[in-house]
Amino acid sequence: MITAVYPGSFDPVTLGHLDIIRRGSAVFDRLVIGVLNNSEKKSPLFTLDERVIMLKEVTEDLPNVSVESFEGLLVDFVRAKNSNIIIRGLRAMADFNIELQMAQTNRAVAGDIDTLFFSTSTQYSPISSSIVKEYASYGVSVKDFVPANVLSRIEEKYKK
Repeated sequence: MITAVYPGSFDPVTLGHLDIIRRGSAVFDRLVIGVLNNSEKKSPLFTLDERVIMLKEVTEDLPNVSVESFEGLLVDFVRAKNSNIIIRGLRAMADFNIELQMAQTNRAVAGDIDTLFFSTSTQYSPISSSIVKEYASYGVSVKDFVPANVLSRIEEKYKK
């Protein structure tokens, strides 16, 4: 059984993330979504628990996908899941430069772990969690960028 790990902060989960999740779940026997508790990210919109819940909701139709939170080094989490594969999505060249550096660093400290890249489907390439939050904070609808269950939560957060 081949298990892959798809890590991220998912604040919030977007349709681009869901695209990678669906495609990854079709390639691997098991896909673990690792929701990072990133202490360096200032003021997340959603708590760690909220992000895990939203991801579980949007992946409930994918029986080989599980969602867990983690802290610490990604390579340690990957090993704890009995995996040696990290999947990442690429939207643009800017993503590639950052992701390549992270993949090479992970490989340097954990030579048994590889990173596989999925190019984001064209319709999702302009979407990022940061853009979603920025538009939503100005009252612009982000309904075309996020799953419906996430949209309602974003709208609720920005009503406050």
